[in-house]
Amino acid sequence: MRWVRLLAAASAVILTFLAGCTSSPAETPADRPTAKAPTGAVRRCPGHPTPACTGVPPGTKLTAKTLNDGGAAYRVRTPGTVLDGVHIAGDLVIDADDVTVKNSQIDGLVINANGPRTYRFTITDSTVGPAKGCQTLPGIGQDKYTALRVHIRGHGDGFRASGDNIVIRDSYVNLCSNPGDHSDGIQTYNTGKGLIIDHNTIDQRHATDITAPIFLVDKQIVDATITNNLVMGGTYSIQLRNGRGKLVMRGNKLVNKSWVYGPVDSQCKAIDWADNSLVTIDDDYRVTSTVGPLNCVG
Repeated sequence: MRWVRLLAAASAVILTFLAGCTSSPAETPADRPTAKAPTGAVRRCPGHPTPACTGVPPGTKLTAKTLNDGGAAYRVRTPGTVLDGVHIAGDLVIDADDVTVKNSQIDGLVINANGPRTYRFTITDSTVGPAKGCQTLPGIGQDKYTALRVHIRGHGDGFRASGDNIVIRDSYVNLCSNPGDHSDGIQTYNTGKGLIIDHNTIDQRHATDITAPIFLVDKQIVDATITNNLVMGGTYSIQLRNGRGKLVMRGNKLVNKSWVYGPVDSQCKAIDWADNSLVTIDDDYRVTSTVGPLNCVG
């Protein structure tokens, strides 16, 4: 498909650029942040995730990190690095395993690919994306990552799933688009095994060049669980096709009549589909009524 080739080309361009900027020094232990977020219990959303219970916690003191990779990105090269309470005014490139990002703001994207190799990381209680404007490339990618209570803004795609072992929970995504984009909340591209998307809010109503909040159509998908999410917008809002293994779509809520063509376009016989519903919501993403069941169509 033309748009897949365009997205792949765009991803290749940015990865080539970032990977090529290797002359900048790696961070040292002294360069790691000392600012800490307020202590206390893990935040929990009273209902579905919103900006109020995701992203950088209120009161967090952020320490600016100097962009060490071509003036456009901050690159992490040390395994086990913890970035806590930092502000990165560009992209974050994760070039080492077991990196932890928490209580932080990244104005660009977060990516863990350097050529064909990718690295494990976790991102929690962080805001990803610019406060103004729209970036076409995904907010977070590519594989082997866990995202918890993340707020993604100012990106055409929220999450990219391009490999195994991706967990996305309790996060809020507000999508945008540029002319010619094919905006998605979560998009698979050469996805692998063990994708979990649980209890997230994905709002695509403010984007115009769109595909779907949940767009999972790769033949490489093996075992995907999509549960308890609140989604809205898209051409067909929920698309799950071509996957193998255990495919679960349960407990999700779709805002009624928020789509362009229809609510669902999925490969129904292959999916454990149950307890999904059409709803109405208020401005704070609280469900105000249940319109009826959301049936699988496709």
